[in-house]
Formats: sequence, C-alpha cells, structure tokens
Amino acid sequence: MRTLSRPDAIRLVAFSMLLILPAASGAQPLPPVAQQMAKNFGLDSFGEIEAIRYTFTIEGAFSRTWEWHPKTDTVSYEGKDKEGKPVKVTYRRSEVGSQSDAVKNQIDPAFVNDQYWLLLPLHVAWDGASVIDEGMHETPLGKKSAHRIVVKYAAAGYSPGDTWELYVGADKRVEEMTYHRAVPAPGSPSVVHATWAGYKKAGPLLISTDHPGTGDGHPFHLTFADVSVKVTGSNDWMNAQ
Repeated sequence: MRTLSRPDAIRLVAFSMLLILPAASGAQPLPPVAQQMAKNFGLDSFGEIEAIRYTFTIEGAFSRTWEWHPKTDTVSYEGKDKEGKPVKVTYRRSEVGSQSDAVKNQIDPAFVNDQYWLLLPLHVAWDGASVIDEGMHETPLGKKSAHRIVVKYAAAGYSPGDTWELYVGADKRVEEMTYHRAVPAPGSPSVVHATWAGYKKAGPLLISTDHPGTGDGHPFHLTFADVSVKVTGSNDWMNAQ
C-alpha cells in the first residue's frame, strides 16, 4: 500500500466544497443521535464564536493556516500558492467574486474544504442535507460497534450527491467517518475512510485534531494544529487543550 503523493493529497482534500453556515430553512429535523452529536461538538454555543484559527496539514504534503471570523465571514489565509510561493491574504467571502483568480479558484475552495473537516459534526446540523440514523454498525477501520449516521447531499452544488457516514460512539463523539463521492473525478478518491482522534476543547467547541485514514486504499494523515478560538466579550484567544 503506497502513501499518497503530494498531488494525490491535494486531490484528496478537494472533495468537499460545500458552502458554509447555519441551517437551511425547511430542513428536516435531525435524528436524535445526530442532534446529540452536534450539540456535543458545540452546536448551541457556536453563536459565541467570534473567530477560529487553525493549521490544516496533510502529512508529507502541505499545510494551510486559517483565521475565520464567522459573523462577518472574513477569512485570512497563510500558506503557499500552486507554484509553492508564500501567500498571505485576507478577504470576505461575500466579496470573493471580486478577488484574484487564486482566491476564487484555489484559496477559498481550500478554506471550505478545511473548515468542513474541522466542523463536520456541526455541518450535519447546518447544511440541510438528508440525515439518516442507521443504527449500530461495525466501523470500517477499527472494527468497533458504533452508531452510523448517513449524511447525503442533494444532486446539486459543490458536492452533488456525495455521502458521508459518521460512526458515533456512546459518548456522542465521532470515532470514524467514510466519504463516498457520487460523481467520479479524475485523480480524486471515490472512497475515503478516516479515524477521528486527538480530541481537544477549544472554548465551547469540541475538535478532533488527528485523522489518519485512506483514500481509495492509499494512506494519508490529516491533522489540525494550533487550534484556538476567540469568544464574544473577550480579546483573548483560547487554545485547544
């Protein structure tokens, strides 16, 4: 089993291109286990979050550092462009159409992907996707028993028809996830399995910082580092611990 190369890793993390932020009107009520999971990860307290910062890394490939202000949807990025040159940029996502091609076509899609990995349990409640409780199942990697929640997106938008399976333990933490791509894309994995580990609290948010896994059978290791949040009424950053 070979390890993902840098191009493979870039394609791996390009699979989730969803728009962000809270719940689509008219969305169906979540199954109780999904609601409990989202609450455990900080759903009810997200309104207190003024800013989040973190570094998203694919081991052996690249790192991207972000600061996101949800209330203004302002993003700051520090990393490299496609030529490998250092880049620092700050932009408002409502104005992304007026930004450079690099922001529109590379940086903002990367932000959406990385933020989705960071806050996936909250997106289950936010995005208005179909969410089904399938009861107890064996996890694909650890072969443990956990509650399987299946999240399927509509056949439109950035992830048409894509499906996510979240395996939730008795503590309402995600233990593993599986991603199924609905529309084949050259060079991108059709199936991704990842473990959720390295749990830390950043203010009111519960964050999984360690995600070893496979994309179409090829191993990768995705991590979050330097995670911190700033909450309403405070000028101080609260480090995840």
